[in-house]
Amino acid sequence: MSIKSDKWIRRMAEESGLIEPFSAEQVKHNGSDRLISYGTSSYGYDVRCADEFKIFTNINSSVVDPKAFDEKSFVNFKGDICIIPPNSFALARTVEYFRIPRNVLTICLGKSTYARCGIIVNVTPLEPEWEGHVTLEFSNTTPLPAKIYANEGIAQMIFLESDEVCKVSYKDRGGKYQGQTGVTLPKT
Repeated sequence: MSIKSDKWIRRMAEESGLIEPFSAEQVKHNGSDRLISYGTSSYGYDVRCADEFKIFTNINSSVVDPKAFDEKSFVNFKGDICIIPPNSFALARTVEYFRIPRNVLTICLGKSTYARCGIIVNVTPLEPEWEGHVTLEFSNTTPLPAKIYANEGIAQMIFLESDEVCKVSYKDRGGKYQGQTGVTLPKT
């Protein structure tokens, strides 16, 4: 298994639509405004957060149950800045749509800019032949409200290519999150 470089990422984005929309270079500015960077890096790709959020609330005193998740546990929000309450979390999605090759596993790690502010980004691995917008989970571990900026960098994807093709891919198994396009809640 090998970690893929910027050259591989660019080639796969052009040839097979690995990432759409795709930025071949790191973007750090929008005119005179500094951004939290996104785009191709040395050995990965920094994704952006879209402007659709589901912010956790305990207004209904629900129990969080992954087998019977209550959608009323979230408040829907659309905007350029999402405020996550102290010691809470929110869901969002990437701007980018991914098509993972059959011999690749993709791992997502949070960006240091957010991690240094106590904001943890969690995403499960993107399995071979999975495709869709990635649902992002943000945990605000601080006792203060925290900001997430839409359309700016939020996490880095690392691509691991195997020298063998997997026997059964996510697509072959009919994975329940295949082809997701919005912020997707837990499914069983």
